[in-house]
Amino acid sequence: MKTRKRLGENLVRKLSKIGGFSYGVTLPIDIIRKFKWRERQKLKLTIDEKKKRIIIEDWKK
Repeated sequence: MKTRKRLGENLVRKLSKIGGFSYGVTLPIDIIRKFKWRERQKLKLTIDEKKKRIIIEDWKK
């Protein structure tokens, strides 16, 4: 039986190893729906090394 996360804990995620050289982070479905992202959609990652963060945006041609 799964336990539901309390509000506020929803944005805490674990880093998972996928295969030999890749890692992944799951995103909550409400965030995916908010940005209207779809499976296999191209996304742009920007790395901000000063603040130690990754910014995920919709990829534009």
